[in-house]
Amino acid sequence: MIAGVDEAGRGPLAGPVVAAAVVLCPKTIRGLADSKVLSAEKRALLAARIRARCAFGVGLASVAEIDAINIFQATMLAMTRAVEALCRTHGCDPVQVLVDGNLTPHGRRPEWRWPARAIVKGDATERCISAASIVAKEHRDAIMREAAEAYPHYAWDRNKGYGTAAHLAALREHGPTPLHRRSFAPVAQLVLI
Repeated sequence: MIAGVDEAGRGPLAGPVVAAAVVLCPKTIRGLADSKVLSAEKRALLAARIRARCAFGVGLASVAEIDAINIFQATMLAMTRAVEALCRTHGCDPVQVLVDGNLTPHGRRPEWRWPARAIVKGDATERCISAASIVAKEHRDAIMREAAEAYPHYAWDRNKGYGTAAHLAALREHGPTPLHRRSFAPVAQLVLI
């Protein structure tokens, strides 16, 4: 039982950081790849298949947590919560966790208890990490689409909280919302004005 873990949302100016942990099902799911190279339609289709057939867990760190402990630590927290959710929901502890990137939560989060290995560009080379990448991205995108209904000026349904020109212009005109990361420079600079 090997779980893949990846996150979505480290770079945006708004919204949580979301991680997913996936243990692939015995029946192969074709087309798995890094979520960033898939079309939105293909990613949604694959996410639905992964959720229907595979063991998975999702964890997130809130904007308040990001601002309190920094985005790196918040990412480690979200990854830990994703594996905890996988274990809790599916009653299993993975024998190893493959984490996209060059660092794992091991030694960085006291709750982390699983053997882990970091794999740079693992979302493109390890199928279980690709699956986690897809689930995390789809979950976070859904959160941002819902948030766009409450805060339509920022176009989060299109930019997902990233600092696009339209998002930055709306931020200057309307100011930050409770979903903006005040520890991120563009938001922090506006708060100081």
